[in-house]
Amino acid sequence: MARTIGRALAGGLVMLMLAVLGGLPLYVFPAAAQSPRSVDVIMVLGGRQDGREQFAIRLAEQGFARTVLVSDPYTRPDPYMEAVCDVPHRVRVICFDPQPRTTRGEARFLRDEAKMNGWNSAMVVTFSPHIARSDYIVSRCFTGDLVMVDYRERLSITYWAWMYLYQTAGFVRAFLQVGC
Repeated sequence: MARTIGRALAGGLVMLMLAVLGGLPLYVFPAAAQSPRSVDVIMVLGGRQDGREQFAIRLAEQGFARTVLVSDPYTRPDPYMEAVCDVPHRVRVICFDPQPRTTRGEARFLRDEAKMNGWNSAMVVTFSPHIARSDYIVSRCFTGDLVMVDYRERLSITYWAWMYLYQTAGFVRAFLQVGC
């Protein structure tokens, strides 16, 4: 009995290690992440309200784009987003509520705005665990030149564990969805 439990624990540990190692290129060191470069528009994906909005606006102010799309799917009132969306900036900042309130909704908004504005290139700003999945989803909707930029932030080990689970489930859902 003890030997069977020991084998089960060892097998579980091996599976956990494989999952962690397998997730490294997807979540911790995503290959899709690139350095910022000039594009027609920068889009910030919603999420942790962690400073990525200001980061994207600074990139635009440095000349990487003239327009920044900021996803704002949060419940009103939201003082953090009001501080981003309701103040003047040196570049054009468009805050939007994606429909649905998911990465897919954000990708559809980018697709529609790009079509209306003649944009052929976009930079998408999100954080490490979300880069690979958002690249997959956004590229299904936006067919132009896509640059994925990682807003690196410090995450706790427990948050990393949660992101492994959350992003994996999100990938499964994204793979099962058809089209944009």
